Amino acid sequence: MEYREILFSVADYIATITLNRPDKLNAWTLRMEAEYRHAMADAETRSDVRVIVVTGAGRGFCAGADMSLLTAVQSGELDLEAAPAPAADAPGAGGRDDFQKPYTFPLGIQKPIIAAINGHAMGLGLVHAIYCDIRFASDQAKFGTAFSQRGLIAEHGLGWMLPRLIGVENTLDLLYSARIVGADEAKALGLVSRVVPHEELLPRVYEYAAHLATQCSPRALGIIKRQVYDSLMSDLGPATDIAIREMIDSFGTEDFAEGVASFLEKRPPRFTGN
Repeated sequence: MEYREILFSVADYIATITLNRPDKLNAWTLRMEAEYRHAMADAETRSDVRVIVVTGAGRGFCAGADMSLLTAVQSGELDLEAAPAPAADAPGAGGRDDFQKPYTFPLGIQKPIIAAINGHAMGLGLVHAIYCDIRFASDQAKFGTAFSQRGLIAEHGLGWMLPRLIGVENTLDLLYSARIVGADEAKALGLVSRVVPHEELLPRVYEYAAHLATQCSPRALGIIKRQVYDSLMSDLGPATDIAIREMIDSFGTEDFAEGVASFLEKRPPRFTGN
């Protein structure tokens, strides 16, 4: 696919997906959605990618849905109730049905996804941010839901995901009021994990991503991600049983042997993901 509204690059085991409509604060379009899903599917299957970074070009992360997308919904051109079943090669395919919806699929991708939120993350832009695993925010970032002020509701599972991040009362506050919060308040709420000076955002994100890509087992990271999100749907007993089985399986892997050897030999690990 030719990318016109995103940028995609891979270096040092890190794939970077950049939403690239800076003149529109990266407002979301149908074209951007197709490109984003294609890039995610590519990054998911590539052996030279262990971590995925998502960010925005210019001053915004994603300012929400572009008016062209809203018009397509209103006119009936885009029927949200008629979304096709995910293809076998769709990003996140093969996992839980819950994690194969149009915007929840990042939860099913077995690689860490880090959001580098460089500016406004509003409405649908906030949705995309919360379906990343870890969120770094520039001190200039802004967050808002916007939906209630447009006559809309908590879209795309936001009413399920947000309470798990920031609690019920904080979720209802943000959804009811549609107020805009800055980066520091977002961190206090638990919406983001780190706030850094704007000019340090990408260097700090890549430093963290490089640690995951080079110092941690890709196999272990993928299983840990699946465990955490599947456990949101599970009781403690079944989650513990799965953990025991996965631990036993881990003992026979190359990555386990390498993890122990690199520790004893006091050297950086050379994980293969096997």
